Amino acid sequence: MGLSTAMSQHTQTSHTAGVDWAALLAGLGLGVTIAMQVTTLTRTDISTVYASINSFSRLCALVGTYFALLGILLVARIPWVERGVGHDRLITWHRKLGPYSLFLIGFHVLFVTLGYAGQDHIRLYVEFWRILTQYMWMWAALAGFLFMMMAGISSYKKARAKMSYETWWLIHIYFYAAMALSFMHQVLNGPMFIGHPLNRAYWIFLYAAMTFSIVVWRIGIPLGRSMRHNLKVDRVVVEGPGVISVIMRGRKLRTMAAEGGQFFGWRFFARNHLLMSHPYSLSAAPTEHLLRITVKDLGDHSRSLAFLKPGTRVFVEGPYGAFTAGRASRPHVVLVGGGVGITPIRAIMEEFGDGVQMDVIYRASREEDLVLRQELDYLAAQSNGSTRVHYLIGSRKEHPMDARTLTNLVPRFADSDIYICGPGPLVEAVRNAARDCGVPKNRFHDEAFAFHSD
Repeated sequence: MGLSTAMSQHTQTSHTAGVDWAALLAGLGLGVTIAMQVTTLTRTDISTVYASINSFSRLCALVGTYFALLGILLVARIPWVERGVGHDRLITWHRKLGPYSLFLIGFHVLFVTLGYAGQDHIRLYVEFWRILTQYMWMWAALAGFLFMMMAGISSYKKARAKMSYETWWLIHIYFYAAMALSFMHQVLNGPMFIGHPLNRAYWIFLYAAMTFSIVVWRIGIPLGRSMRHNLKVDRVVVEGPGVISVIMRGRKLRTMAAEGGQFFGWRFFARNHLLMSHPYSLSAAPTEHLLRITVKDLGDHSRSLAFLKPGTRVFVEGPYGAFTAGRASRPHVVLVGGGVGITPIRAIMEEFGDGVQMDVIYRASREEDLVLRQELDYLAAQSNGSTRVHYLIGSRKEHPMDARTLTNLVPRFADSDIYICGPGPLVEAVRNAARDCGVPKNRFHDEAFAFHSD
């Protein structure tokens, strides 16, 4: 295991360096953005209270828009960024930046109206109408602001929990429209851009980088890769009540460099499936000609996958995710799956070397919910005793998944790498148990399961 440990440490070191560089570049960009405002201020911009409010509103707009642009770049699937930082960390940064962007741009709208109304000595609603009608591209900017608010509100947990993935995805696309609609009013009306060609060039560069990244890495490369590998539905297999596997056949699939535990964004050339990309994990290690996903009926999209016909063309984005065997640094791993979250666990089991000891814990409410059970048992039987599978069937009260329960079940739990995929409460319970046992964060690997299907 010496070589495996060294490789894992090298991977973690590379990720740390990637995170450092990404944070440095993001910080430099933020500094340049703030400097545009500071270096173009004049005495009249801060001569009165209302003038100062206007200046503050412009700073909010600049920083808020920069955070929005950065947030889009974080999820643009840029290969070297994904490898250097890690998909899970990028998604976390994207989610954390979102609220700051929305609040700052909301403050801009509020304070710019307040500042101008104070200077003109008129009511707020009259000033708001004057801004819309007298400044260029302001109606487009208002539409962009409304789209941005819609996307932001739909991303909050409580709102997201009440809508289907399709609805959330379509509303989220409005964010791209919001950014496009807001561009012209910025460069035509912003004092930091008028008469400042370098500032304008920098801002145009940021927008161009965002557009290029989306067009190339979210559209162009996935489309080209899908055509090259000629991926098509081979067959659909019923795995259990409300659970099916879609097996896809293609050519030279190993060159995609996918690993068990990772996921793709899937589009099927069928009605109601082509427009939206849905993320599903691989449920078996990929081969030269086959890929497989296993999906539970959680909504209209996942339900309709059961009716896909053999030969249906498949378009993919990916592979994504750092839920891979290469992150392990211990000779013993604990793999925890909850419900259909067992699918990436099943796939990653095939990726560990012969010298690794595995304990697989499968949580389910009912016996019939244990999908892929025969495959788990087969893999355990072929491991010559190095893999044990534990089925925990019943309620949370029966199997609390706390430190005591897990250490009784797996005595080496505290000295293991822990992989988990499942519903949020299960992930948090195991995370707390790992923390109580002294497991460091770099040995706890979780796969985000929220919106990992419908």
